[in-house]
Amino acid sequence: MSTQKITIDTVIDAPVARVWQAYSTPADITQWNFASDDWCCPSASADLKVGGAYSARMEAKDGSFGFDFDAVYEEVEPNKALTLAMSDGRKARTTFEVENGKTKVTTTFDAEDQNPVDMQRDGWQAILNNFKHHVEGEDCV
Repeated sequence: MSTQKITIDTVIDAPVARVWQAYSTPADITQWNFASDDWCCPSASADLKVGGAYSARMEAKDGSFGFDFDAVYEEVEPNKALTLAMSDGRKARTTFEVENGKTKVTTTFDAEDQNPVDMQRDGWQAILNNFKHHVEGEDCV
């Protein structure tokens, strides 16, 4: 397994409490957790505690492909940070920092071995951009 880490980030014009809520609440997650408008996230669950399970179903809207993203929370520090341990052993840590009344969201994750690093970075960044649009109340993707 690759030990290469990839970092993505965005700054969201919203208070950290709202950003945290949208990032960790299943009803919100289903609204933003996809990289393009031809995909969707029909279901999500989040037992927001250390050892709690996280799951999100991602599907192409045309039904041609779909997968479950499953992980376990290893760190939960409300409004500050969370770490997910994915079922394949990789980890993703997301931090929330207040900057001039806005919230900087940074995710660092372990790259996987099946796809090029640039493709992984672009896909995760697209999801994070979609998250930003959701929180700021803009049209998604």
